[in-house]
Amino acid sequence: MRIAIVRNDENTGVINRFGQPCPEKFARDTGKSVAAALQEGGHETLLCEGDKRLLATLERFLPPQSRARPSGIVFNLAYGIQGESRLTHVPAMLEMAGVPYTGSGPLGHGLALDKVITKRLIRDRGMPTPNFRVMRPGTQDTGDMQFPLIVKPRHESDSCGLQLVHEPAQLKQAVEMIVTQYAQDALVEEYIEGREICVALLGNGDLEVLPMVEQDFGDCDTRLVTWEAKHMAVAPPPKICPAQIGRGLATALRDISVATFRACQCRDYVRIDYRIDPSGQPLVLEINTMPGFDTGSAYGLAAVTAGYSFSGLVNRILDAAHTRYFGFAFH
Repeated sequence: MRIAIVRNDENTGVINRFGQPCPEKFARDTGKSVAAALQEGGHETLLCEGDKRLLATLERFLPPQSRARPSGIVFNLAYGIQGESRLTHVPAMLEMAGVPYTGSGPLGHGLALDKVITKRLIRDRGMPTPNFRVMRPGTQDTGDMQFPLIVKPRHESDSCGLQLVHEPAQLKQAVEMIVTQYAQDALVEEYIEGREICVALLGNGDLEVLPMVEQDFGDCDTRLVTWEAKHMAVAPPPKICPAQIGRGLATALRDISVATFRACQCRDYVRIDYRIDPSGQPLVLEINTMPGFDTGSAYGLAAVTAGYSFSGLVNRILDAAHTRYFGFAFH
């Protein structure tokens, strides 16, 4: 089958440079590695940019057919270039053009990328998440929340802008920084002192819950994975997989993860991050609908522990999407 791997390796294919730029993207080599994995699965591939030229490129590579079934599918690695709800941009283009693709749709990405909506959705369904408030300059009323507090942009991922604050003056400064730098409200939530667990899900109907991953903070003074720790540290905090957790907690994490996946209208593969409070209660921090899945990532480590090679994982994600659209997998 023909498969176009869509990514955002460049940022020039826009009409104007206007709006909040996307601070993250898949590593440049990821697209090539995904193409090689799909070729190993017997598919013809094309790497292309998720920008204003995308639809013309796809029309040449995946030409329309007289039958109802499209001539190919997109493996979506595009985080977007700029503007609001960037993860939704390529999926929305593909929906409009009638091109099937891997991963969540515009609705799923949009819900999950808005951390406040995510928390309200899952709380409405009885799932636990830390107490929170939305703040902007001049509205730093913490109500019944207790310091220390986590402050982060409402609409970003990859720990962008994440800060831990211990008193009101720090909170005021952190909120002002986020509103100024990211042009959006700040999400402020209670900091949960405890273990951090990641749960990777794969599939759609009968979801596969991969082995759980724990962030190993060791003797770190601050038990937190910031953007700087991920991208600027000599070595990011190590990960333990499978996480050493009891059966009851593992069952709770599985059940909450599946319910969160459904509540946020997700598809194919996601990662959900938790903190475990001192009483053993897991609390949902956020859901990532476009997690990295290289071997150094939490999702990739979970997949390797489950027995997937990189090629096997890529083709399994493709199968999940193909089954969702057409009712059967390739393999």
